[in-house]
Amino acid sequence: MACGSTKLWNGEATWFCCGSAWGPCSSAGGGACGTCRSSALQAAWPHASKACWDITRPDLCGEDIPRRGCGSAMKVRHDCSGASVCVTVSDCGPRTRSFCSESTCCDGVCRTNRVIDLTPAAFSAIGSLSSGTLPVSIFE
Repeated sequence: MACGSTKLWNGEATWFCCGSAWGPCSSAGGGACGTCRSSALQAAWPHASKACWDITRPDLCGEDIPRRGCGSAMKVRHDCSGASVCVTVSDCGPRTRSFCSESTCCDGVCRTNRVIDLTPAAFSAIGSLSSGTLPVSIFE
């Protein structure tokens, strides 16, 4: 998988368990793309498809996020630590419209609106799961 250095977006990242099932990450489903695994370096993107866009509605928060479908590679960089991880889109999310104007800051760097969900494996590569959200830049 090739992750590029062209800036795509800025915002908040949080973590999720793949699929729609509740419970331990290991028992959750395969997500909107059918390939999502919580133990893999993967992500959910709010514009993975038209159906996904209709659910997440980032436009209601002023975000005109570009479409990137299942299997798209992205580099997610924690804006304060500089740690980065290369992920593939494997699910739909986050539901950006539910978190309009939410802000996450560190070291004076702030990002608003949840624009990407990372699997626990991917989130742990750039930050602590206990932090909940991180300010990030996303590249392709």
